[in-house]
Amino acid sequence: MGNSCKQQDSSERRRGRRAPKGHFVVYVGEGMKRYELPLSFLKNPRLQQLLQKAADEFGFNGQNGIVLPCDDSTFQTIIQFMTNCS
Repeated sequence: MGNSCKQQDSSERRRGRRAPKGHFVVYVGEGMKRYELPLSFLKNPRLQQLLQKAADEFGFNGQNGIVLPCDDSTFQTIIQFMTNCS
């Protein structure tokens, strides 16, 4: 399986689906867009920084999943960079 991510709209997010095996879910932007990311992305320092910032700002209470503190276009740029570097 390659290092790709899947973006879903809010109607798909509301279904409460689990991420496929080998992936995890984050929510990004005001619209809380759902992304399914490969676990290998967790090694990336840029994503680690975002996750730390999310923990500092929102905590990890498990209620809303992992919400990353950036806008959708910035996150897509980060994902593109991580995909090209892997």
